[in-house]
Amino acid sequence: MLENRAAGGRRVVNCLVVGIASVLLACGTISAVWSQAAAQAPAATVESGRKGFEQSCGFCHGADATGARGPDLVRSSLVAHDVKGDLIGQVIRNGRPDKGMPPMFMGDDQVGEIAAFLHARATEALESSSIPKVYPVEKLLTGNVQAGKTFFDGAGGCKNCHSPTGDLAGVAGKYSPIDLQARMLYPHGPHSTVLVTLSSGERIKGTLEHADDFMISLRDPSGWYRSFPRNRVKVELQDPLAAHRELLDKLTQADVHNLFAYLQTLKKEKQE
Repeated sequence: MLENRAAGGRRVVNCLVVGIASVLLACGTISAVWSQAAAQAPAATVESGRKGFEQSCGFCHGADATGARGPDLVRSSLVAHDVKGDLIGQVIRNGRPDKGMPPMFMGDDQVGEIAAFLHARATEALESSSIPKVYPVEKLLTGNVQAGKTFFDGAGGCKNCHSPTGDLAGVAGKYSPIDLQARMLYPHGPHSTVLVTLSSGERIKGTLEHADDFMISLRDPSGWYRSFPRNRVKVELQDPLAAHRELLDKLTQADVHNLFAYLQTLKKEKQE
């Protein structure tokens, strides 16, 4: 169950936090869509799309489509599911007045070229094997700090285990923005432990090594590897990160962005 929950969470996260590059790239369906779309577009079409994008869209979305005043389109879910401009064209022509984007009147050829450029940029990001050590924090700070704090104190349940003045004090100064975001989604921590009670009443506790519907395995304090059939023993799992794993399946894009924006404010104050 934990594995299923984590997988569900990753599918949500991959479409929005690829600002941490290859760290979270596990969304195979989207990768295939991007790669296929880019492969079908001639280099000349992509180049024309680049020029058209820079002229009409670059002011808000950045010349390389990684975001400026407007959002990053290289990691956009809409771009990922677009086919030859069918979704991108709707946004371009209708605009998003509620977000300050006016409609633009473009022909099918222009839309197709811009779509080809965006798919090519997305494919470059997916196929890149390098994880940047330094990533501009302003590229990641797209959330709302107050909304993030509200989520931290409320629905996210973060405050039940963490404190901005305790274990998280100065966390934004301890890690780079890209590392902080990765640790926020896939935190490091103590290994899960398991308590196995045998039919004889003997209790064995150790570090969990493997668990499925049929077997449970652990390494006891003396270092011995022990394995037992699940249907013959009583099992009590103690997972310190269980709450994080469950949260992965519930996080929305807005939650991730807002929570990161809030955590980024947790820096140690300068000493007088």
